[in-house]
Amino acid sequence: MFRRSGYRFADKNMRNAKNLAVTEDAVLGGRLVLRQPRRGHRFGHDAILLAASTPAKAGEHVVEFGAGVGAAGLALASRVPGLALTLVEIDRELATLAGENISRNGLADGVRAVTLDVTAGARAFAAEALPPGSAARVLMNPPFNDPAVSRASPDAGRRCAHVSAGIAPWLNSAQRLLGAGGTVTLIWRADGLGDVLSALAPGFGAITAQPVHPRADAPAVRVLVRAVKGSGAPLVLLPPLVLAGTDGRPSAEAEAVLRHGGALPLADV
Repeated sequence: MFRRSGYRFADKNMRNAKNLAVTEDAVLGGRLVLRQPRRGHRFGHDAILLAASTPAKAGEHVVEFGAGVGAAGLALASRVPGLALTLVEIDRELATLAGENISRNGLADGVRAVTLDVTAGARAFAAEALPPGSAARVLMNPPFNDPAVSRASPDAGRRCAHVSAGIAPWLNSAQRLLGAGGTVTLIWRADGLGDVLSALAPGFGAITAQPVHPRADAPAVRVLVRAVKGSGAPLVLLPPLVLAGTDGRPSAEAEAVLRHGGALPLADV
């Protein structure tokens, strides 16, 4: 059930202005149509679950780290109109596709994509109009495969998107970018929850986590986490999200989020 490659996406082969082979995929029941590379890293469930878990209000500045072609950020923008949204992506070609997707979906008012390394310093962020304390929300789907136990993909894009160098540098940048009381939301491997909690501890509190199970009879394989900058509130563990029953049919909760653009409990603050 968990596929990073998509959730019942309609697929159409095409090419963008740089002659990069891409597909055009309908997500959220057609609410968004997104271009992404035909080969290499492709978005899927994780991006949509992340968007559904991110709290946001109209007028807030929201930043997505490692945005790729913008799937998570644009799914959030489709649910919460009126955001000031910045998509941050290190790969210039993916950032270009993100810009195309912004325009393609009529979201150019207040939404932009920039090419920037998430782990860069404050000066590089400020050069892209992202000074310290300027964001209310950060969301991220960082690379989370452990290079010590995972075989790296020969495709450079997939390797960059999937193999982790650690989550701490991403959270350090989020802490710097967020204003007081701002939130960070992320999705990670379920077996790496301890690493996430340790990395959040220096600067974040009020950590709320929701495990995600591919089936009702299977262990969790993802965990969604939201935390508040500077808070001292304790950890809260929410009931799990189950994507499918033992018969393989999508759960009502999964359908509400992945097809209809609904929100998950982590989006409530």
